[in-house]
Amino acid sequence: MRVLILGGDGFCGWPTSLHLSALGHDVAIVDNLSRRKIDIELECESLTPIRPMHERLAAWKEVSGREVAFHYFDVAKDYQRLLDLIKEWEPHAIVHFAEQRAAPYSMKSSAHKRYTVDNNLNATNNVLAAVVESGLDIHIAHLGTMGVYGYGTAGMKIPEGYLRVKVETDDGAQVENEILYPANPGSIYHMTKTQDQLLFFFYNKNDKVRITDLHQGIVWGTQTKETRLDERLINRFDYDGDYGTVLNRFLMQAAVDYPLTVHGTGGQTRAFIHIQDTVRCIQIALENPPKPGDRVQIFNQMTETHRVRDLAQMIVDRTGAQIDYLPNPRNEADENDLHVRNDRFLALGLDPITLDEGLMEEVTGIARRYAQRADRSKIPCVSLWRAPAAAASQQAKVNQS
Repeated sequence: MRVLILGGDGFCGWPTSLHLSALGHDVAIVDNLSRRKIDIELECESLTPIRPMHERLAAWKEVSGREVAFHYFDVAKDYQRLLDLIKEWEPHAIVHFAEQRAAPYSMKSSAHKRYTVDNNLNATNNVLAAVVESGLDIHIAHLGTMGVYGYGTAGMKIPEGYLRVKVETDDGAQVENEILYPANPGSIYHMTKTQDQLLFFFYNKNDKVRITDLHQGIVWGTQTKETRLDERLINRFDYDGDYGTVLNRFLMQAAVDYPLTVHGTGGQTRAFIHIQDTVRCIQIALENPPKPGDRVQIFNQMTETHRVRDLAQMIVDRTGAQIDYLPNPRNEADENDLHVRNDRFLALGLDPITLDEGLMEEVTGIARRYAQRADRSKIPCVSLWRAPAAAASQQAKVNQS
């Protein structure tokens, strides 16, 4: 299978590219290296050392004997280059990671909000429009987020994308229908993912584009089988307040003797998935595409749910770390339950990785190994959702001084 991976230099895109290449697929990456540029903007690099793209690809060829092509351009801006590449290479599938992926970063300022909307929505629309204009039957697999659903529950398990509803007509008759599960985004980033859903719905209905939308939970871990083969292939490890994911941040904080940063009560429940399951789920999605004429196929790409304070206590019990309860910069409920269905991936053979002691120790080991690269001043979350949160944060600083 020829697979074009958009955003293949990123935290999920890079290990997915190597995983699919190792399986024998012909893989090409498109990336504008925007995540590396954001490192420069934030003055905070990955905890793990990320080599230049040409070194990464050369190392992969050296250890695997397989080549991965790289195309440097911006999917959100360079429509003609994207279209020309699709026509020339004729991929069987496109994996779409080419979006700004951090909720806190999307809320830093009006400039970051506008960038996230401009980049994410234009990228998605360009991919869809280019596939239609090419005239090729290409399966698009998109990495979305569980955050499209919000972080509450209506007393039921959140279904995989679609909700069956009954509506009473004026004459009292009952009409049944199936709709997209109501969106409830909590950030500009999550809002762009809800708009992606509507773009997919339209292009699927209007142009019969075959699409799989993967609503992914929070990713933890950093390494996969392929990225472990050589240090030059190592995956990103973000620990800062904008891009670091919560469990990885806790494990890193414990490794460098920094109090675990729990925001608010820590009663937020989130869905999680290990990076190794992320690449496996992409593989399963590509191997099980929707048939021509099928509606958009939606999977909940997660394996377990946990409350944030329970995760923190788990790390405390393992390491003896301390917990620091801080004001929550987000505009969200202090406590929430989250019940999610993930039947489709389980039925297709996914054997989920859960919070395994050995894998948590691997993350801690990587954090200790590269601890000298950590900038402790970048650990706090400083991107604020609203004015009251800003006031609370400032008051907290006053209280600590």
